[in-house]
Amino acid sequence: MSANVPTPNRERERGQIIVIFALALVAIIAMVGLVLDGGSAFAMRRDEQSAADLAALAAANDYMLNSDAAAARTRARTVAAANGYTHGTGGVVVNVTITIVNGAEAQVDISAPHRNNFASIVGMPTWAVATTAKAQAGYPDTANGAGPIIFSIDAFGPSGQPLAAYGDKNNPYDFGETNGDIPSGPGDLAWTNYGTGNVDSDGVRDIIEGNSVINKTIAFGEYIGQHNNGNHTTLFDDMQTNLAGENIPVPVVDHNGNFQGWATFHIVSAEGASNKHIKGYFVSPFVNKRLTIKACGFGGCPRYLGSPTINLVN
Repeated sequence: MSANVPTPNRERERGQIIVIFALALVAIIAMVGLVLDGGSAFAMRRDEQSAADLAALAAANDYMLNSDAAAARTRARTVAAANGYTHGTGGVVVNVTITIVNGAEAQVDISAPHRNNFASIVGMPTWAVATTAKAQAGYPDTANGAGPIIFSIDAFGPSGQPLAAYGDKNNPYDFGETNGDIPSGPGDLAWTNYGTGNVDSDGVRDIIEGNSVINKTIAFGEYIGQHNNGNHTTLFDDMQTNLAGENIPVPVVDHNGNFQGWATFHIVSAEGASNKHIKGYFVSPFVNKRLTIKACGFGGCPRYLGSPTINLVN
């Protein structure tokens, strides 16, 4: 028998090697597919998340302005499409949910198939990639680190924006104090400790200096004025020392001292020795991160007398 003639055992060994190689090749392709297609899917998810974030912000803002859930959903899908994810095209699904429990909340869920290259060889032609985003917009009822001064609703127009005289950063207004429990007019201010009873200068000073931080949710129409016609001359110098140059949340009241909403006030300077004035202006439009929506439903929130807040919450 010639030495070159293959034996049945050698034929079986060759057949086994081919099978092992084929199995190994499938495993190698699967691993390469997991790495390459997985990285591509991760990049796609980042893009998809950005589209969902923008769509949610647009929907929340649209509903806040128009109170139309259908229009807000359309707006979200339009923004998603502008960022590469068109609802109903190529397997893309853009679901939009509008709720009004706390402000106007818009949740956008995007899912789309990722077209695989290597992984398709092992029976996975696509992977589902899904993201979600939720945005909230509305009029804040809660302030964190609020200031101890209240202003009159007369400083604002019907739209809630400050009147020109009180919102000009290039010409700050001198707000005076006439010692009343509540502001007597648009250019007047009064002190508050957000509680009941007399407004004690030491307690207000603690707020100014940050020793007592006011994180407050106020009911619309709640009285927050003084009860003792306080003068509090020494507090103006404390304002100059501690809060000059700062933007602070401040409450706005009606003619009876009842809460109407929050505004953002920029303190330029304060003087108590003779003038008892705080020079500053209302900031608008401005979204103050210290003003938030905590418990009020859209439409039943206190009025925010500057600009509404809008932010991603998920």
